[in-house]
Amino acid sequence: MPPFPEAAKSATENSQMRHNLRLATDTIRGKRESAVSELDDWSDLRQAGKAVKDRTLRHLDTYLEQLEESVTAAGGTVHWAADAAEANEIVTGLVQATGESDVVKVKSMATQEIELNEALAQAGITAYETDLAELIVQLSDDLPSHILVPAIHRNRAEIREIFRDRMASWGVPAPEELSDDPRALAEAARVHLRERFLDTKVAISGANFAVADSGSMVVLESEGNGRMCLTLPQTLISVVGIEKIVPTWSDLEVFLQLLPRSSTGERMNPYTSTWTGVTPGDGPQEFHVVLLDNGRTDVLADTVGRQALRCIRCSACLNTCPVYERTGGHAYGSVYPGPIGAILTPQLRGTASETEASLPYASSLCGACYDVCPVAIDIPEVLVHLREEVVSQPGHRAEKAAMGVAGWVMGGERRLDTAQRAASAARSFMPRRMPGPASAWTDTRDIPDIPAESFRSWWRREGAEQAPDPGGGEHGPDAQEGGRR
Repeated sequence: MPPFPEAAKSATENSQMRHNLRLATDTIRGKRESAVSELDDWSDLRQAGKAVKDRTLRHLDTYLEQLEESVTAAGGTVHWAADAAEANEIVTGLVQATGESDVVKVKSMATQEIELNEALAQAGITAYETDLAELIVQLSDDLPSHILVPAIHRNRAEIREIFRDRMASWGVPAPEELSDDPRALAEAARVHLRERFLDTKVAISGANFAVADSGSMVVLESEGNGRMCLTLPQTLISVVGIEKIVPTWSDLEVFLQLLPRSSTGERMNPYTSTWTGVTPGDGPQEFHVVLLDNGRTDVLADTVGRQALRCIRCSACLNTCPVYERTGGHAYGSVYPGPIGAILTPQLRGTASETEASLPYASSLCGACYDVCPVAIDIPEVLVHLREEVVSQPGHRAEKAAMGVAGWVMGGERRLDTAQRAASAARSFMPRRMPGPASAWTDTRDIPDIPAESFRSWWRREGAEQAPDPGGGEHGPDAQEGGRR
């Protein structure tokens, strides 16, 4: 995957994709704003969500052990996976132990992160996605471009063609007369998946939340496919990131208000499935939880970056980001696109590669992502923090030299004054476009006008006369201090 600037340049040339994205994000953004505005205590709710997540992360070791004890007591089995390879090995082994070669899946970011489908395929196991958007992505051999709506870059006409061309090779074919009406497309997917739900004996899911004191898993979805996967198969395997824990059901209640309004703009989620261990004669009779680290403990050790682990995958930051709206999700080269991906991916993978090192710069730092985040993740703060990490690595000589000179000039009053005077004197010679590599900066921006006189110079000349007198006079202590400067 190329670095973000190259990938974004290519993506922005796709006018159809940009149109699809703008239409979809505008719609979702409007629904969210309406749903959030209904609550007078939204700000308090947001702070409560942040506080629960911060408390949980501070005592994560304790809650993880409590979750393992609760799941085990309820008849489930807990597995620990340090990285993607170990998680894939565990899940593949569990499926092979059942003797099955097909699994159905509930939409799961964690399994996409570890590329579970690819690992299962290498072992001769076929994973069937059952979420409508994930089904579209799978049938078209595409990649997800949004956390909540993975096929957001596709319009109805494109989806109809995908169904017509590819459904037959994965099972029940699409009707010959299939139109691009949303109800017809949904019905085609429903018929295609029904057989799969009834025949498949193993399901794989993620979890939006894992409740430590009861061992319960929670999945929020909008189509009912998750409920089918979580109840019909004989074996259920849930791959869960270790940051998904909430201590109690009382804590969960906060997020069941925050997540639907932030993600789909709904007052409550259409399908909220919860399950605890195994119940004889009812639902899956074998239940496994794979607790996934895969870089999360390293993120937890970063006092600034750890706030990314509060994320509840609502994707509100994507829907409001001007950069994401123009580039789409593929340009980020990760299953986590948009602002949250720009801080989460470099922390999970590191910034050694050019692709990950470019992600902290995939932002204008406008702060819109922070304003809409339901758990108050200060994404701009983490972006700047990661940029510091990137430039501290070998290379970036020109940037380091420029910052070094700027720091030296601004570190001394006389040096700064001399530099400002020199800039004012040379203002008539300033080009409208920078030369060399710096020209890229001025391709889309105007160089700010340099004032004829610096503030310091103006203050020395006028400050003493204009400064207010705290004691009632015209020449108080502040004015005298300003005058000396």
